[in-house]
Amino acid sequence: LATAALGADRFGRLGESSMEELNMTDLALRHSRYVNGVARRHGEVTREMFGGFDIDAITNGVHTATWAAPSTQALFDRHIPEWRRDNQSLRYLVAAPLSEIRDAHRVAKQRLVEEIHRQRQLSFDVDCFTIGFARRATAYKRGDLLVSDLARLGKIAEEVGPVQIVYAGKAHPKDSRGKEIIQNIVSGGRDLEGKVQLVYLSDYGMALGGLLTAGCDIWLNSPEPPQEASGTSGMKAAINGVPSLSVLDGWWLEGHVEGVTGWAFGGVDDDASELYDKLETTILPLYYDDPKGYQTVRRYAMALNGAFFNTERMVREYVRLAYDRARAAPRRPVASTSAKR
Repeated sequence: LATAALGADRFGRLGESSMEELNMTDLALRHSRYVNGVARRHGEVTREMFGGFDIDAITNGVHTATWAAPSTQALFDRHIPEWRRDNQSLRYLVAAPLSEIRDAHRVAKQRLVEEIHRQRQLSFDVDCFTIGFARRATAYKRGDLLVSDLARLGKIAEEVGPVQIVYAGKAHPKDSRGKEIIQNIVSGGRDLEGKVQLVYLSDYGMALGGLLTAGCDIWLNSPEPPQEASGTSGMKAAINGVPSLSVLDGWWLEGHVEGVTGWAFGGVDDDASELYDKLETTILPLYYDDPKGYQTVRRYAMALNGAFFNTERMVREYVRLAYDRARAAPRRPVASTSAKR
């Protein structure tokens, strides 16, 4: 019983492989009873890439109990004792007091502030609006988009409200563009000194990832669409009441409700300009001028996105849509696209 979760086909489209090559995507498509993408949009893009195949979509999820910070878990325990065995019950957090949402996040943010001080001896302010970005450094993820206009970013922080930025993530040793992106971010942080505090943390792994996704005030995602298959870091953030600011691609097309679970940008000629506009005119004013309004967004991120984008729902969908269906379906014949095969 085989399923194929398809990513970008880096080795040519179907039918283009020579006798000396083994196209793994081709092999998986032809020998699977069920094929799926890992988000609805990913399924659409994959069907466009590989016409003639029945390709479904099951959106990824994250393990709630692993990625909920200790203070978040304590909040859940008080209001929804059964949340560990029923992740969907997190929807009842819509009734949780905003003061408790605020306090749980403040504890998680303090843990992140302490880690930043331990690594870099920098004193981040627990009350200052903090943007988080942590993932693999590679070209299409555009990690340096936020620092593409340092003058604009500095002006926003000066005129609207102070900003702190926390980065983490590694580049593949052979990804020269990914390394260049990290260098751009670090260089931008030096140029912003005195205006915006920016840090690039090392030793990125699950432990640091957990601190970041729980402790920031907003989770930034800036991929070049439609190249984001799904993305899961924003799901981890949502569990902890950290809304996303993201390009509409991957999972965010399904999780985004503007101004409710977070915010979107992009889709215009200048994505960076729209990113700065959203920070300047919408998000920072809400954070500093309407704290209860911002806590409300946190609460909806937990109750709507946290209740859905989890592995409990994902595995249930795999059982219902993939495994049971594939077991009952007859194995389809393996077609040949050329006489050589």
